[in-house]
Amino acid sequence: MTTKNVPELSKVQKKELTELFGECVNLDKRECHYYNHDIGALPSLVKKVIGNTDPAAVVKIRTEEDAVKLLEFANRHKIPVVPRAGASSGYGGVLPTKGGVVADVTLLNKIVSIDPEEQKTVVQSGIIWEKLERKLNENGLSVRTIPSSAPSSTVGGWLAQSGAGYGSYEFGWGYESMDKARVVLPNGKIRDFSGPELKTLIGTMGTTGIITEITLKVQKLEERKAVSASFPDASSMKKAVETIKKQNIPIWSISFLNPEWADMKNKAPRKLHYGEIVDKERPVLPTAYICTFMYPSSRDVSSLKEAIEKANGTILSEEIAKHETEEWFKSMKVKRLGPSFIPAEILVPLEKMDSVFEEIKKKIKLPVLTEGMVISDGNVVLLCFMRHSERSLLFNTAFALSLSILKIAEANGGRAYSSGFFFASKKHSVFGDRLAEIDALRKEFDPYGIMNPEKMEGKGLLNTAVSLGSSFEPMGRLVGNMSGIGEVSFKNEKDISAEVAELAYSCSQCGYCVSECDQYYGRGWESQSPRGKWFFIKEYLAGREKLDQRQTNTFLACTTCQMCDSRCELDMPIEHSWMTMRGKLVEEEKKMTFPPFEIMAASLLKERNIWANYRKDRDKWIPDDIRAKMKDEAEYAYFAGCTASFVENDVAIGAVRMLDDAGIEFTGLFDKEACCGIPMLVAGRWDVFEKIMRMNVSNMKKKGVKTVITSCPACWLMWHTVYPQWAKKLGIEYGFETKHYSEVLVERLDILKPKFKQPLNKVVAWHDSCHLGRAGGKVYEPPRDLLKSIPGIQFRELEHNRERAHCCGSVVSLIAEPPVAYRLGDMRLQEAVDVNADIIAALCPCCIFQFRVAAQKNNLDIQAQDLGALVGRSLGYEIPDTTNYTLQSWVPFEKMIDLMQPQNMTDLMVELLPQMMAAMPAPLQAMMKMVKYVPGMDAMMTPMMPIMMPRLMPSVMPKVMPDMLKAVEKRVPMPDYMREQLPDLLPKAMENLMPNMLPEIIPLLTPRMIEYIKTH
Repeated sequence: MTTKNVPELSKVQKKELTELFGECVNLDKRECHYYNHDIGALPSLVKKVIGNTDPAAVVKIRTEEDAVKLLEFANRHKIPVVPRAGASSGYGGVLPTKGGVVADVTLLNKIVSIDPEEQKTVVQSGIIWEKLERKLNENGLSVRTIPSSAPSSTVGGWLAQSGAGYGSYEFGWGYESMDKARVVLPNGKIRDFSGPELKTLIGTMGTTGIITEITLKVQKLEERKAVSASFPDASSMKKAVETIKKQNIPIWSISFLNPEWADMKNKAPRKLHYGEIVDKERPVLPTAYICTFMYPSSRDVSSLKEAIEKANGTILSEEIAKHETEEWFKSMKVKRLGPSFIPAEILVPLEKMDSVFEEIKKKIKLPVLTEGMVISDGNVVLLCFMRHSERSLLFNTAFALSLSILKIAEANGGRAYSSGFFFASKKHSVFGDRLAEIDALRKEFDPYGIMNPEKMEGKGLLNTAVSLGSSFEPMGRLVGNMSGIGEVSFKNEKDISAEVAELAYSCSQCGYCVSECDQYYGRGWESQSPRGKWFFIKEYLAGREKLDQRQTNTFLACTTCQMCDSRCELDMPIEHSWMTMRGKLVEEEKKMTFPPFEIMAASLLKERNIWANYRKDRDKWIPDDIRAKMKDEAEYAYFAGCTASFVENDVAIGAVRMLDDAGIEFTGLFDKEACCGIPMLVAGRWDVFEKIMRMNVSNMKKKGVKTVITSCPACWLMWHTVYPQWAKKLGIEYGFETKHYSEVLVERLDILKPKFKQPLNKVVAWHDSCHLGRAGGKVYEPPRDLLKSIPGIQFRELEHNRERAHCCGSVVSLIAEPPVAYRLGDMRLQEAVDVNADIIAALCPCCIFQFRVAAQKNNLDIQAQDLGALVGRSLGYEIPDTTNYTLQSWVPFEKMIDLMQPQNMTDLMVELLPQMMAAMPAPLQAMMKMVKYVPGMDAMMTPMMPIMMPRLMPSVMPKVMPDMLKAVEKRVPMPDYMREQLPDLLPKAMENLMPNMLPEIIPLLTPRMIEYIKTH
């Protein structure tokens, strides 16, 4: 029952797969490389034994029918298929060791049904546990057990891997709460497994088929309480647990840490936000065995304290218990001190737990960090880690200590936690009597062995290595114990800063950042996720990847929403790292930013705004009566920003109307206001950002301002956080406080409320903008309070709100890939549709802009309105609805973005070929004409073009620019102000773009240029 290696598909197979799955199939070799690993960091020698693990293709499974089609395809062509979900395990279960197709099931993420009476739920296999628990909670229910990797692991993955987690003390292994599983078998047939049959699926890593649906037993939701206790040794802790079991104290979950882990938690780096420490109040853990007991609050656990104290344990503070339960899913935070870990996960009987700890301490000389879970069947899961560095040669020899820990477990009646690909030779102890049934099932339904091959059999060389390692364990342990590593330091290397390189190796690849990243779910492929980018950096530093324009674009595409930072298990400053990469790649290495940003940069330098408008018109939005009241100098200044000044005047007008009605005296920069600069910051054009920042700060000082008030969250973030940091770096005196208008006005609602005149009488859903919320100052309640003060409003929360609010998908996505932005906007707007909202309200001009465009592109009948405009209208003011003007303003930008795609720029240059040829030096013209008459000259010209064109363009471009301007005007409909400025903006933008665009354009242009020469 073996299948061949399939490192690449044939042309026929690629065509068929593409016809079957369309945009849900990826055949790009570079993209497929991101699917060649799980969370485990393997020694270089083990990687060589395993060989190439890149798949030939990745297919995203959307429906059960997709799974059927894929397996029927695979059977026809005898191609291996490897199911993959969260990839949050480290046993090699998702490694495509024979190539073939990775079946990514993460889109099978729906809840089919929830039955509160029967206390059951039916879910698709790709649903993430965290999402399921949240939905169950809304229905008064909760899962019975949950894995410690709940923010990324899936329900189907836990069945396929077999696991225990929180709640396992009461409810056992995860699969014990599963009633039924629906599976597409390797032959493409669908079958339900229930009762004893489920045993053939448990821990089999998808070798028996693609799991599509699971029926779970759940329980009523109840508040849980926790007690944490410290113990001087493992024997004392064991005694406490045995007493709890004997006395039937109704505990739901028992988890613990050993002293080494507790010590590392205390030393773990603090969570930072723009350089400021977030977790200042983190409690200090005693360096001891720390056990946390959790139970439903209604249960009588009065004897728990006595059981702990009789075992020589000490009850810890409520603060520590709270902290430990809040850190449930962040146990790997200690990996920041690694940067790499050597893992060993074992299952041992509770009565032997202390013996195992003692033997590990005696035999293993490297510090072993251990986290444990107690299971209802009398076993304990021990997750052990040894700190090391995978870049060190000693990592290979130290890795042998994982086999030593496994041997200690086996000597004490335990076993490997899971077999996986790496421990397939241990499958008899892992599966026991079930193994014969599993093998029979696979033989019946998978005669060609296409389903995740080698995961049950292992790989010959690897099995031999593991067997030899077990046989010669004492020798391996001796060498391993001498392979410790001291402090690991990083340095700037290959365009990667030391800080970023260290974080890349620290990343646990847990996947917490993946599913909620808008760059990822907007595009759908692993390379776009934060996890994927960390993986790329490691591969690049190891010489297996290139840091080219394609990868530059991947770093640039991050929308800076900071969802990844809030979800990271290790509390890493992820978005800050991508910002560092932007400056490095674009500012220092002169890689190309997204082309539209160069137009913006030219506009900024000329007219101080990103909309290619005139600076003299910047403050024309100010109502005359407000202008008359605005002071030359004041303590407060309102900073409108570009979009509110030039496009969505309703935002700015609403803001100043509210401030005025609240009795606040303020000034402004009027036509001297410049863009806040954030587009240049995210574009990597830090030179332009610095000029703009200096200008704004200087002009604001001249006004005697102490507090800058913004309406735009991005402007708030710049004035509040980024400007002070840059000012310090540049030696500029700063001294401004920054507030969003909602923060100012919520304190004056007693003044505003009596002035409301017009009820809204609409259902309004509220969108939290990233830069004021999660990525900024966590300003969540003031805007809600302001919105709710409008009479007649019916307020609705979106499913993802506050800290969990999804990004609108604006600016960067809109500039980089408009279709992706439309998709992201649609997803957020659908949340408003789901709560039957008439209006989605926000306080960010860019979010409003994005929602208005996305609603039009997706034919959604929902309004996007600014908070200030809604309040202003309710106060009785005539504030224009700028929706139509917003949509009109987007058209030229959308067309310009489309024009700057390589294929379209090539078409434009082909149109300009007569002018380009005429602008070339006479000898070169003569040489090119020879192509028409000299056989083989065209073949000689092809390799010359990449060398000639970059040298020619600086002299040719100015000569053809007048015709290029006409060609651009023909393709891009523009308002008069933009058309008038284009002769100034386009040459500057093209000067910066051409050196980087030419490598993409020349392969497309060369054959068409040769054809032109031959025919003219």
